[in-house]
Amino acid sequence: MSYTAEISRTNPSCFLFLIDQSGSMADTFGAGESSKSKADAVADAINNLLRNLTIKCAKGEGIRDYYEVGVIGYGSSVGSAFKGELAGQGFVPISQVANNPFRVEERIKKIDDGAGGLVDQKVRFPVWFESSAGGGTPMCQALNLARGSLTDWLNQHPSSFPPIVINITDGESNDGDPTSEAEAIRELSSDDGNVLLFNLHLSSQRTKPVEFPDSVETLPDEYAKLLFSLSSLLPAYMQDFARQENYSVSEKTRGFVFNADIVSVIRFLDIGTRPSNLR
Repeated sequence: MSYTAEISRTNPSCFLFLIDQSGSMADTFGAGESSKSKADAVADAINNLLRNLTIKCAKGEGIRDYYEVGVIGYGSSVGSAFKGELAGQGFVPISQVANNPFRVEERIKKIDDGAGGLVDQKVRFPVWFESSAGGGTPMCQALNLARGSLTDWLNQHPSSFPPIVINITDGESNDGDPTSEAEAIRELSSDDGNVLLFNLHLSSQRTKPVEFPDSVETLPDEYAKLLFSLSSLLPAYMQDFARQENYSVSEKTRGFVFNADIVSVIRFLDIGTRPSNLR
């Protein structure tokens, strides 16, 4: 499978984010690292990613619909995690995402002052997805919902660059072994290749993350090995991106990070969502 189809307005691709919203997401990443909860940090990362996607798709005449985006939250409930005008929707064209933030916050960003220091600058930060933490971790239910949504989307876009699914979690599934559900997602395909499923495990300890491994030998426990096995191999073009970021990868490298801190989250999302061929 090639993963070389051009992404265009007439042949878009899609991203689907599965976000663990269980009670443990209220914890911080690691003692002393940040006072921000994992739920808040992930919400910020996803909102920033959505903002960057809208910028990538912005042309002189407006936002071009190169992508459709879905966000599924799973915790005390399972379903679309969009807020505001997009609430309850599945895949949404990126132009509609751009035009319908739930709210726009004013935040402070550190920028170079030109003299070797940093100064505060006020920036507008659109919010489509809010943090939430409560209940268990019904990962199987979330993966089943994702499979149904992806099946419908692929029926409408059979020649597309394959959808990319990114599952972000900090705990084990509490509604069964998710292996068969993950396999069912990875078996879905367009004419250009199988759906890509990547997994990102969030840290509660300040230990070194294991990023983009190519075997289970570097993984510390059975849960890490399970998530590794659920993850797709990195396509060749993503391997190239990873090498550019100084990761050591091989043809056996999977789209998986274990024990991630917020820096790893951001890098993982960046590599996993870079376009291969926009037109």
